[in-house]
Amino acid sequence: QLKTGYYGYSWTYLYFGWWVPLLRGELGVAALHFFFSIFTLGIWQVIVSFLFNSQYTNRKISDGYRLSGNPEQRVAAAEAIGLDLDVHSAALS
Repeated sequence: QLKTGYYGYSWTYLYFGWWVPLLRGELGVAALHFFFSIFTLGIWQVIVSFLFNSQYTNRKISDGYRLSGNPEQRVAAAEAIGLDLDVHSAALS
């Protein structure tokens, strides 16, 4: 099964907030983000827009997904999300 991972700023999260994790199938994360958005009157949504994509991709990798593409693409993506490919590759062996 393939899932698209993201990194960088999340314009989608800025505009749609907690609906993004809900539509990506992360019900618990969506509920948590919904309550934080209400509690902070939307400020949470602005702050998390900078973090959400890399956190989502890291959660998928911790669930067992792997980076695809050529080696240069994998290295660039790993650097962008703060993933150590050596440790990740050793865990898969």
